[in-house]
Amino acid sequence: MEECSEVPLLSSRRLSGGRTLAGMESSMLRQFPLLLPQNREKTVYEGFISAQGRDFHLKIVLPEDLQMKKARLLCSWKLRTILNGYHQIIQQRMQHSPDLPSFMMDLKIILEAALKNKRELHAPPPPHFYSHLIQELEALGWDKLVYVDPCFSNIKLKAQDASGREHQITLKLKAKFPAEAPDCIVDFPVPFPVSWTPQSSLQSVYSQFLAALDALKAFWDVMDEIDEKTWVLEPEKPTRSATARRIALGNNTSINIELDPRHPTMLPECCFLGADHVVKPLGMKLSKNIHLWDPENTVLQNLKDVLEVDFPARTILEKMDFTMDCGICYAYQLDGAIPDQVCDNPQCGQPFHQLCLYEWLKGLLTSRQSFNIIFGDCPYCSKPITLKMSGRKP
Repeated sequence: MEECSEVPLLSSRRLSGGRTLAGMESSMLRQFPLLLPQNREKTVYEGFISAQGRDFHLKIVLPEDLQMKKARLLCSWKLRTILNGYHQIIQQRMQHSPDLPSFMMDLKIILEAALKNKRELHAPPPPHFYSHLIQELEALGWDKLVYVDPCFSNIKLKAQDASGREHQITLKLKAKFPAEAPDCIVDFPVPFPVSWTPQSSLQSVYSQFLAALDALKAFWDVMDEIDEKTWVLEPEKPTRSATARRIALGNNTSINIELDPRHPTMLPECCFLGADHVVKPLGMKLSKNIHLWDPENTVLQNLKDVLEVDFPARTILEKMDFTMDCGICYAYQLDGAIPDQVCDNPQCGQPFHQLCLYEWLKGLLTSRQSFNIIFGDCPYCSKPITLKMSGRKP
C-alpha cells in the first residue's frame, strides 16, 4: 500500500442537516465501502476512493468531537499528484460540506474531473497528425533533423549560418498543432518571435530561423573574434545568446563590454575593473579617443585604437601578469563571481572577491564605512584599500 502524505486541506463544520452519527456511518458504508473506520470512536477512516475504475488510497483523521474543522486529509502520492492544482477548490468544498459523506461525494466529483482533464491532456494525437509531420520533415530534409522524441512533440533542427557556425532550434508542438503555433527555443541574444497561421508549416518556421541567423551573423563574428584573440575571463563558456565579455588587459586589470546584438560594431558599454591607478588612465583614453571609433572596423580593432592597448591572448599572458585567484579564499570562482576588487597599491595589486574583501574589512576594528563604501587595510600589503559595494548583496 502506498504511503500517505498529508494534504493541507481542512473542513469547517460539525454534523448538520439532521444526519445522525449512525446515519453518517450507514451513508459512508453504502457510498464508499472501501473507506472504513479504523477505531471505535470513528475518528480515523482509511481505505480507497474509486473513480473511473481506479482506486486511490487516502486517510481521513477527525477530531474527537467529529467536527470537520480540524480534520486532516492524507493522500497517497498518486492521488496527491492527480489533485495537484485542485487544492483551492477542495478547500472550498470542505468549508461547505456539512459532514464527511458530503465531502467525500464532492471529492469524488473533483477527482473524476481531474482524471478526465489529465486524460484529455495526454491523449495521443490522431494518426493524420503523425503522417502530416513526417511529410513536413521529408519536405524540409532529414539532414536538418537532430532529434525527435517518440511522441513527435519535441523536434530539434539544425542549420549553419554564413560563417559556418551550427545553430539549433527546438520546436515544442502543442496539442492543437498546427492550429496552434509551436514554442520555439533558440540560443539567440534577441527575442525570436515566430509568425504563424493555421496554414503555416515547419518549413515556414525554419525559414524564419535562417533569416534570424543571417541578421545575427555580424554579432557572432564580432564575439568570435574577441573569444579567439583575447583572454576572456567571463563567461568561461559563452553561449550564442551572451552579449557581454570580460576581457583581461594585464596588470590585474580587465574591461567588461556589453554589445548591442542589432548594432554589433557600434561602441559597446565599457566598464573597467582593477586598481584605480591603472583604470583611471584607461577611462581617460576612452573619453579622449572616442571620436576615433569607426563602425567599419571590428570592435576589437576599435578598442585597441581607442584605448591604445594590445589585448594579450591567454596563451601569452603569463600567470605573473594576471593573478586570477582571490588573495583571501585562494579560489578563482566564488558562487559564480570572480575576483574583481584590486588593491590600489602598485607594488601589491592583489585581486579579491567582493564578498571576501567585504567580510575581511567588516572584521577589522580599524575599518570604517560611509554609505556603501568601506575603508580599511589590504590583507596583503596593509596599505589603505577601499571597497565600493555594488547593487548585489554580498
